[in-house]
Amino acid sequence: MTEPTEWLLRRIRVGDDTARQALYDRTLPVLRRWAHGRLPQFARAASDTEDMVQIALMRALRGLDTFEASGSGAFLAYLRQILLNEVRHEIRNQRRRGGAHLAVESLDLVDEGCSTVELLVKEERMRQYERALATLSRRQQELVVLRMEFSLSWQEIALEIGVSPDSARMTVTRALQRMAEVIGDGH
Repeated sequence: MTEPTEWLLRRIRVGDDTARQALYDRTLPVLRRWAHGRLPQFARAASDTEDMVQIALMRALRGLDTFEASGSGAFLAYLRQILLNEVRHEIRNQRRRGGAHLAVESLDLVDEGCSTVELLVKEERMRQYERALATLSRRQQELVVLRMEFSLSWQEIALEIGVSPDSARMTVTRALQRMAEVIGDGH
């Protein structure tokens, strides 16, 4: 990872296929890690999580003409939303075929083997996490998502936002402290 995602996006928009491949190669493993196990067990027979990651990434790359980066981490947040929509779509399809009867919108889409964010807040605290995240500035939200949900290293985050790894770490640490205060006030 040598250049920020925003630079790759600019190069892609002017027709640079090597930048498109670099962005694909960079985001595929990150999206795989985030998506691992998010598709509930009952819905896995018809669609593999790997397929859904590929579909989400291809949709995002096709939609780059309309995508407007609003800062660091915006592209990964965009991918995350596309993938969540794919998971929800697959769950609806399974329900139509007689699968489990779960409310898709209320489904937390949690892996049996927890990701970093689920380990921190557990399933019952996900709403509190989302609410606390919403109290942060847009930049803080993006950095927390990059670190906690996508498990990017401090170096990867620093590259994305153009600061030192220590600065990225301090910003995320302060944001997490603020979130903890917000969550703590709810109890």
